[in-house]
Amino acid sequence: AAREAGAEVTLVAGPVSLATPRGVRRVDVQSAQQMHDAVLPLAASHGIFIATAAVADWRPAALHEHKIKKDGSGRVPSIEMVENPDILATVARLPAPPYCVGFAAESTELLAHATAKRQRKGVPLIVGNLGPATFGQDDNTLLLVDEHGHRELPTAGKLALARELVREIADRLKN
Repeated sequence: AAREAGAEVTLVAGPVSLATPRGVRRVDVQSAQQMHDAVLPLAASHGIFIATAAVADWRPAALHEHKIKKDGSGRVPSIEMVENPDILATVARLPAPPYCVGFAAESTELLAHATAKRQRKGVPLIVGNLGPATFGQDDNTLLLVDEHGHRELPTAGKLALARELVREIADRLKN
């Protein structure tokens, strides 16, 4: 939708099988750390950063070369975890950050969680939805949360909502 509206778009994509939209530059990554490392140098040269990826919050501290096998004890192996970098919050804290838009896919209390996420990340706009109700579906309903409150974009096809969101972002940047 952003490309369709005339924007030059760079897509940093994790391991997905979706085709790259025509006219979009794509950078493929495999991990959250690779996504962070790819996004940071690009973000400063873009006017808008839309963080839609559902990047894992945690990753194993160490990778094992081979399968961790059962030992017959019935005990679950202990796997130390470390936090992945917060890509959206890091971009929002750049010296001259682009206009940052984050997403919040929640299962309950959408407004409360999206509002808290917007404040925690330090971004002007969070787009929220109830993930379990929309994953794998053609339609969605979005909740836009900013410093002034919230507004719902009613249920529609995902492309129509993407177009509406791009218009919304463009309007916000005009003001």
